[in-house]
Amino acid sequence: MDATTRTVRWSVLDRALIRRGQSAAGALRETVEFAAEIERLGYRRFWVAEHHAVPGIAGSAPTVLAAAVAAATSRIRVGTGGVMLPNHRPLVVAEQFGVLEALFPGRIDMGLGRSVGFTGPVRRALGVDKSAADRFDEQLTELLSYFGERTTGGAALTAMPSQGLRVPAHLLAVGSGAEIAAAHGLPVVMALHADTDRTVAALERYRAGFRPSPQQSRPYVLLAVNAAVAATHEEAALLQLPEAWATARSRIDGVFPPLDPPREIAARSMTERERGYVEQTRAGQLYGDAPAMAARLDALIARTGADEVLVTLNTHDPADRLDSYRRLAALAALPGGAA
Repeated sequence: MDATTRTVRWSVLDRALIRRGQSAAGALRETVEFAAEIERLGYRRFWVAEHHAVPGIAGSAPTVLAAAVAAATSRIRVGTGGVMLPNHRPLVVAEQFGVLEALFPGRIDMGLGRSVGFTGPVRRALGVDKSAADRFDEQLTELLSYFGERTTGGAALTAMPSQGLRVPAHLLAVGSGAEIAAAHGLPVVMALHADTDRTVAALERYRAGFRPSPQQSRPYVLLAVNAAVAATHEEAALLQLPEAWATARSRIDGVFPPLDPPREIAARSMTERERGYVEQTRAGQLYGDAPAMAARLDALIARTGADEVLVTLNTHDPADRLDSYRRLAALAALPGGAA
């Protein structure tokens, strides 16, 4: 990687996906153990996500999982990518992050999204409807007020232990998320789209509309990428096949299953529909050997102007996943990376 790329920060998003034959409890414990390994490699952040009622995903309560991760690590920043604010009351979210920051001072990030429960039954169980996302800006304003020296816009209400604490907020750019992040002067988390021009255009709108805030004086972009690095291009491609296959099955059956071994998937005779969904998912993924990935990431960072790269990789073998992050750490010249 070139000198400019090496100054970019590198972080990790883990979604606590379940491998075939593994329990949900096993997947959660694996996430905590994985975070400790990621800290040793020198990554800046380790974030966990929120999913509800998905058979192949154990990460349903991100602030609880973040607490376990923070307790098992000592230096790396820990947060959420993200808590879906429309699913929750802002006061409760503020209290949860306040507790995290009080217990692990200076290490907690509050990553927030505006998605609602994916299916009708999930939304009903959460007590929300699709229109909840339309109130995101209002909810965000309320949530941020609980971390000020005093609350605003209503009756006196103190969120304990949040009041006066500094918990950096980051917004996931889904729908109008980038514009809302710009208006509030917050960092934006932008997922790499298969059409890079679309990603770049959204980032240009974010930067053009950014208004400085007490948290952030200038635009800050975390570019979220699904990336795999291996000894060969073919091996790297295999690493991402389990998630692509599970995504294809979810679009066909409505159920995201546990991750299967990649070589077993590759040996299957896929239907045209299955193959189409797999290829559609893979269009937004980055994979290759170290030289190829260094060149691709250099070009991507130069084009997007990303300040930080948030990397996710979900595969069947945890050793293969860790090896990919180790190779990426070496490319990025992180302290724990081995060339």
